[in-house]
Amino acid sequence: MTTDSKHDSDILILAATGKTGRRVVERLRTQGAAVRAASRSSEVTFDWTAPATWEPALAGATALYLVAPDDPDPVEDFVRLAVESGVRRIVALSGRGLDRIGEDVGAGTATFYTGMAAAERAVRGSGVEWTIIRPNNFNQNFDEDMWRQPLRDGRLALPIGATPEPFIDADDVAAVAAALLTRDGDRHLGEVYELSGPRGLSFGEAVGTIARAAGREIAYVELTPEEYEAELLAEGYPEVAAKAFGALFALHRTGYTAAPVDGVQRVLGRAPTDFTAYAERAAAAGAWT
Repeated sequence: MTTDSKHDSDILILAATGKTGRRVVERLRTQGAAVRAASRSSEVTFDWTAPATWEPALAGATALYLVAPDDPDPVEDFVRLAVESGVRRIVALSGRGLDRIGEDVGAGTATFYTGMAAAERAVRGSGVEWTIIRPNNFNQNFDEDMWRQPLRDGRLALPIGATPEPFIDADDVAAVAAALLTRDGDRHLGEVYELSGPRGLSFGEAVGTIARAAGREIAYVELTPEEYEAELLAEGYPEVAAKAFGALFALHRTGYTAAPVDGVQRVLGRAPTDFTAYAERAAAAGAWT
């Protein structure tokens, strides 16, 4: 398949350079599927802020991996256009805990979830086959972005306490998404799958696991929410972003997303990747040294 070809059964992958998107593209292409990898810098140009890019990206697609932007405004119009263009199956990436926004935590957390919430609403009302996946925090947040540099510097400081998190591997999320996009459509129609790793770890335990895998000392430091916000502001984060990150950790501290769930097993018929296996793999690749 050439990168500019169009088929009558292509799978359009949004955010194709992102954590899960690029893995979905790789997995589907390995399986021989016709994939349209779309982002602002991919082979198929797609930009949420440039509606003129939407229709060309959708041309020939019958399935869609929907990764919503932070801004919810364009999502409904895009999903409507996708259906009009021939998309008949949508898998939407959301986030675990989205259904508790406004109940257990303050509205600040919605900064991270408004786009996802818009995507959930849009696909539910789309009239085509849909499935929603809601993963926990990705393992790869520790080695690809977010917490990679603090760990390399020897100190990760967060306001989370001992609340466990069943971190999930982005490869497992991609495997689930690929399966939902290509097979067993009826069985998964209208389902919302929460996805997690096999066990919960506190962030301190996760950092300890990473330190052992990397063979070096790395400290986990517990901050108060106020201290965390102050550190983010000192690092140059805008105030709105600092407050939103703080609100996200407030959601985690409720414990709502702390228990492991069986979504990976239900879709793939296997257990999800254990955090220790992930840490050893990433350390061997030099993530934290």
